[in-house]
Amino acid sequence: MDVIAQGALVKMPAEIGPQIRYQLKLDDQLVDLNRYLGQPLKLRYLGCINCIHCGRKTSKSFAQGYCYPCFKKLPQCDVCIMSPEKCHYDQGTCRDPAWGEQFCFQSHYVYLANSSGVKVGITRGTQIPTRWIDQGAIQALPVLRVDTRFQSGLAEQVFAGHVTDKTNWRAMLKGQVDSLDLYAERDRLMALCQDGLTELEDRFGLQAIQRLPDAEVLELNYPVLNFPAKVTSLSFDKTPVVEGVLQGIKGQYLILDTGVINLRKFTAYQVEFSA
Repeated sequence: MDVIAQGALVKMPAEIGPQIRYQLKLDDQLVDLNRYLGQPLKLRYLGCINCIHCGRKTSKSFAQGYCYPCFKKLPQCDVCIMSPEKCHYDQGTCRDPAWGEQFCFQSHYVYLANSSGVKVGITRGTQIPTRWIDQGAIQALPVLRVDTRFQSGLAEQVFAGHVTDKTNWRAMLKGQVDSLDLYAERDRLMALCQDGLTELEDRFGLQAIQRLPDAEVLELNYPVLNFPAKVTSLSFDKTPVVEGVLQGIKGQYLILDTGVINLRKFTAYQVEFSA
C-alpha cells in the first residue's frame, strides 16, 4: 500500500447528492473516500494526540478532541452542549458569554430522523443536513424552528417523552432500517406533545416556537456496498493499525470487512492513511 496522507484526524466532511460523498480529513489534507469503496486500506495511529483547541499533547482525548484543561474551561465542552435544557447563561455562569451569544442564541431546529427508527433531535440551522448525515439518518424532517438552543432543548424534552432521542448505532450500521412515513410520525407526535408545546409558546411567545407544517422529508443515500451481519467495533486505543476492505461509509463510521470504526471518536489523533 502507498501512504496517501497523514495528520490530525477530524470529522469526515460529507457532501449531499444522489449518494453522499465523504472525505477523510487529516489536518488540511482531504482524501476522497468514495473512490476506495471495495478496496483495501489501512489507518495507522501514530501514537500522538494534540488538542484541537490549544495543540497541547495529551494522552487522552476528551469530548472528541480536547485536552483535559480545555475540556474543563471551554464553553463548547460544557454540560449544556449535550443537554441544552441545562443552559445557565441567564445565571451569569456561562463559560464564555460571547461564545454562547454567537452559537446558542441563533435559530435551532427540532427534527425527526430515521437512523435506527424514528428519533427526535436538535441542530443549528447551519448544520442541516450535516447533522443528519453524521447520525447516519436515511430520512429527516424538521418539525419546529426556535429562537435559541435552550428553547430547542426544552422542546426536545417534550418530544422525548414519546419518542427516543438516541440512535441504535449497531442497527444503523447493519442497514436494518426501513423507510418510515415521517409526516405521519410528525402529526402523531405533535398531537401528543400539544400541551407541552403550548406551554413553551406561552413562556417564550408564539414567534419563538414556530411549527413547520410545510417542511419536506429529506432522503439520504449512503455509499455502502455491504452491511455487516455482525458489528465488530475497532479502536485505535486497542489496535493502532486498522485495516481491511472498505465496504461502506455511514454516519461517521467506516465499514470494513474486519469491523467498523467511528472516526469522529478519534478526533485529534495523529493518523496515517494508506491505500
